[in-house]
Amino acid sequence: MGVRYSFGGDEHLFVECSEEMSLDAFFKSLSMSGGVRDSGIRGVTEICPANASLQVKFDPDVISPDDILKEVKAIEQAAEKAEPVIHTRIVEIPVFYNDPWTHETLMRFRERHQDPSGTDLDYAARINDYGSVDDFVAAHSGSPWFVSMVGFVAGLPFMYQMVERQRQIQVPKYLRPRTDTPKLTVGHGGCFGCIYSVRGAGGYQMFGITPMPIFDPTQTTSYLRDFMVFFRPGDIVKFKAIGRDAYDQAVEDVAGGRFAPPIREVSFDLREFRRDIDGYNAKLEGVLNGN
Repeated sequence: MGVRYSFGGDEHLFVECSEEMSLDAFFKSLSMSGGVRDSGIRGVTEICPANASLQVKFDPDVISPDDILKEVKAIEQAAEKAEPVIHTRIVEIPVFYNDPWTHETLMRFRERHQDPSGTDLDYAARINDYGSVDDFVAAHSGSPWFVSMVGFVAGLPFMYQMVERQRQIQVPKYLRPRTDTPKLTVGHGGCFGCIYSVRGAGGYQMFGITPMPIFDPTQTTSYLRDFMVFFRPGDIVKFKAIGRDAYDQAVEDVAGGRFAPPIREVSFDLREFRRDIDGYNAKLEGVLNGN
């Protein structure tokens, strides 16, 4: 399909780049969002990029719906010609897989799950044809993920695995949502990974937990003092499996203001990525490790 435009009430223009998620659709959404931001269209008050779409909020007393549509369509044409390169950052996120807190929670809600006899990791490993949970964890943490949007609840990142489509982890959501999910749970639903920024209801499969806060409205966390939300669309995430001792140490370091997530600035070229996905991912990991 081509780009589809529709209005939401009197103040929103919705731009649907594709009916399905893909890196192409994500890059177009990101490029158009940047184009709207950089163009400084008079009357635009907010831009919200999503996985394969974006929404533009505008003041109809300043710019008419017909004019905002014309402006954004012109930006779409420019985005079609733009090079698929973004300047972003890659960040390492520690994950305690199969931790006791998500395990206790998932066991309380087994009647809402497709396979009450096992854990979420057991189920995900089996339906994705991995021989063991360890093999599944290695695949989950072995390749980077794009943050394709941030939202649903404050600071929650949706992440898209950067591998060939046939290798992407696919796991359905719970049959019925839970009424509880531990804060900072690393979850998965459909083709998307996420990190629950706050405790609350949820339906994604639970794989583990990170000690790294990603949302802090008090802005007292050392690396969140400038802005309360850590992630932004276009970020690249590399998970790192850790054990209980490393988790406890990281929690202590966060509380003491000593924790600093490894972050590196990087340029990502979609064309080079497609030519050699594994090689390009290895290069990204090398940048993260300072090589």
